[in-house]
Amino acid sequence: MATKRKSKQVTRKWSAKVTETSDALDLKKNVFKQKDPEKIAGSLKDSAEHSKRRKASSFQSAMSMLNFYINRAGKNLPKAQKRHLESAKKKLRKLYDRPAQ
Repeated sequence: MATKRKSKQVTRKWSAKVTETSDALDLKKNVFKQKDPEKIAGSLKDSAEHSKRRKASSFQSAMSMLNFYINRAGKNLPKAQKRHLESAKKKLRKLYDRPAQ
């Protein structure tokens, strides 16, 4: 009796594709892997303001992409990097003169 072998399939998450090919923002490569929250926030702001395909305000688009990345990375996101990204949210709000939450 022959046994069936399951071939290893490389599965890609849909969220990785969204991050790479977002229709709203053209993100710089590895923007979310940077350690400086000001650089992350600045890069997101630049991308959002230069995008002609976004449907919401530039602040909403930038913040949505940042939140999307944090939520999709989930438990796999190292604590130090999550701190950088959470701090980038505060910096982004400051860049757009939005009240802190």
